Amino acid sequence: MRIGDLAAVSGVTAKTLRFYEQAGLLPAPPRTAGGYRDYPQQTVRRLSFIRDAQGAGLSLAEIRSALALRDAGASPCAHVTALVEAHLQDIDRRLAELRATRAVLRGLAERASATDPADCTDVEVCRILTRAGTALADGEHRHGRG
Repeated sequence: MRIGDLAAVSGVTAKTLRFYEQAGLLPAPPRTAGGYRDYPQQTVRRLSFIRDAQGAGLSLAEIRSALALRDAGASPCAHVTALVEAHLQDIDRRLAELRATRAVLRGLAERASATDPADCTDVEVCRILTRAGTALADGEHRHGRG
């Protein structure tokens, strides 16, 4: 199957197919007598796997490693399971960070709603975002202890 046909069937552009070949995700296909790429039919399934893996958040390097195992005759399922678990742990960590950031932002929003911009001094950029936005810290700054 020529590159244009594969692109039409798989929904991937010819440019992407050439990129996948250069990146080691697709093996170099045999060439026709005229020098055109002649992809085997199973390339459609391989492209489907690549797209599904990308949709699951796997990097091209991770996808390449799973494909290399399959190409070597081994099942990549244990490897893919480890990749999925690692991605889940990363997402859980990022979600915890986002929850902590949301809590900080909620506190800042409360501070903002209680702050009169006219009360800001020339030495402050904006007391909403300054950790020293409390009365004690303000007193320390005014008396030179901050």
